[in-house]
Amino acid sequence: MKKIYAALGLFLLFSLQACGAQELWEEGEHYVVVSDQATEKPQITEFFSFWCPHCYNFEPLVAKMKQKIGSDVDFTKVHVNFMGFTSADIQDDATKAMLIGRSMGQEDSLNLAVFKHIHVQRGIVAGQSDLEKIFLATGIDPEEYKKKASSFTINSQLKKNNKTIDQFRKHISGVPNFIVNGKYQAKFTREMSADDFVELVVWLTKQK
Repeated sequence: MKKIYAALGLFLLFSLQACGAQELWEEGEHYVVVSDQATEKPQITEFFSFWCPHCYNFEPLVAKMKQKIGSDVDFTKVHVNFMGFTSADIQDDATKAMLIGRSMGQEDSLNLAVFKHIHVQRGIVAGQSDLEKIFLATGIDPEEYKKKASSFTINSQLKKNNKTIDQFRKHISGVPNFIVNGKYQAKFTREMSADDFVELVVWLTKQK
């Protein structure tokens, strides 16, 4: 009998937690539906720009998200090329830098190097040569960078990155922006804390 009561108690606890989450995050206020169908596998797509100071400040929150999401959830950064800070071509060069870092298994650290160059050191990125110098400072050979930047693989990934931008462009007026499961767009409201936003995004990965 004690086991039955214990099991019933756990069931009620989980039910209350689920109801609490549903009451906490409301469609229209904390997230919007941008597609009729969710992706088969849970995923978070972060649209960002290296030139965006808010994106740089969001990096610790992104790290928290990655720690909290399940192992079955894919997290992908998509670097946008529609910001007014510089030309689309230069922004595409920066996207290539992100993709090169990803191909080397050093995406997080190399992204941080680019962010810091722009927002901490107040450096300028006016094209591929500036990005090569940033990578060189981290120990990446410029010739290897150039080879990868001109490779079929990186250029194909650039097209895929920009195709994802086109897919969601009408929903994204600024960055950072998070699309979850290809269906939900998370909204950061004034009353939310940074941790609240992390919890919202993690919760959305569990929605169909």
